[in-house]
Amino acid sequence: MSLSGVIFDFDGVIANTEPIHFQVYQDVLADTPLKLELDAYYARYLGYDDVGVFTTLAKDQGVSLDQGELQQLLERKGKRFQEMVGNDSVLFPEAAACVERLAAAVPLGIASGALHHEIDSILTQAGLRRYFSVIVAADDIERQKPAPDAYVRAVRLLRTELGSTSDGCFVAIEDSRWGIEAAQAAGIPCLAITHSYSAEQLYAADALVTSLADVDTALLQNLCTRCDK
Repeated sequence: MSLSGVIFDFDGVIANTEPIHFQVYQDVLADTPLKLELDAYYARYLGYDDVGVFTTLAKDQGVSLDQGELQQLLERKGKRFQEMVGNDSVLFPEAAACVERLAAAVPLGIASGALHHEIDSILTQAGLRRYFSVIVAADDIERQKPAPDAYVRAVRLLRTELGSTSDGCFVAIEDSRWGIEAAQAAGIPCLAITHSYSAEQLYAADALVTSLADVDTALLQNLCTRCDK
């Protein structure tokens, strides 16, 4: 089966924003009973969207969090994140070249737990927004990763973009076990990159790379061929 498209996760794959998200969570939670430590963030909470982080953290720590309090945390988190991102590039060094290289061959999409406007803003600032035909973000779906919904929707939209109903192969690029599980549950092969976790922690992926510089269509086509057997 031939490669029809590539679907990127965003935070931790294209944008080096996971450390920023963690710092923002700490800032926002500083005046609350909730606490979030670095090890816990990467072990337990990184795969969630903002709603999931706050609600799961509250549940884990036995803290009552009503809808009004949750909304305040979300608003503060979003504002603080935008302040910290500012006008500086937060892309991984090899990201732009990788996106341009793949976009020259196949359509690209994003399936992410980040908010749509955050993704749009960062990609537009970097001059990369035009390369992505489809963006599926946390506010576009109800169930977040590891549920397959983001990838299922992204594949469907890319097929519409291609004007095709065929079963052409789409490959996901992820940096976490939640993302790998989501992609594979959607029935698409997953290439993992060791930006956020070690190779040992990403063992479930169909293939691993340490840099986006190593990603090309030949590698992704090989994944399609292997997974088709």
